[in-house]
Amino acid sequence: MEFIQKNIFLVLIAVVSGGMLLWPLLRKGAGGPWVTTLEATHLMNRGDALVIDVRPAAEYAGGHILGARNVPLAELDARAGELAKYKAKPVIVHCGSGQSAGAAVATLKKHGFAQVVNLSGGFAAWQQAGLPVEKRG
Repeated sequence: MEFIQKNIFLVLIAVVSGGMLLWPLLRKGAGGPWVTTLEATHLMNRGDALVIDVRPAAEYAGGHILGARNVPLAELDARAGELAKYKAKPVIVHCGSGQSAGAAVATLKKHGFAQVVNLSGGFAAWQQAGLPVEKRG
C-alpha cells in the first residue's frame, strides 16, 4: 500500500495504458462482428458479398467502395426490404470511420440477415489500405 501511495502517478499511468490496450478488444464486441479490409475483400471476391455504405448520399457520391450500394443509416430500417434477396449472402456494412455502422448491423440482423459484418475502420480504412474506390461525377 505504501508503494501505491508513493507512486500514485506511475500506478495511474499503468492503469490508463492498460485500459487503452484493452479498449480495442472490448470495442470489437460492440457493433456486431467486425472484418478487416483484407477479410472484406476476401468476402467480396470469394463469397459474393454485398457491400452497403450507410453514409449520407453526398458522402457516398464523393467516393465509395467499388460496387457498394448506398443505403443511408437513417433509411436502412425502412429500406431493408429492398435488400431481402441478400439475406443468405455475406453483407459488409460500413460508414465513414467504422463508428456508426454497428447500428446498421443490428438493424439488418433484426430483419433476418444472417451474415452481416462491420468493416473495421470504415471507408477511411479502405482508402488508407489503397483499395479501389469509385466516384460519381
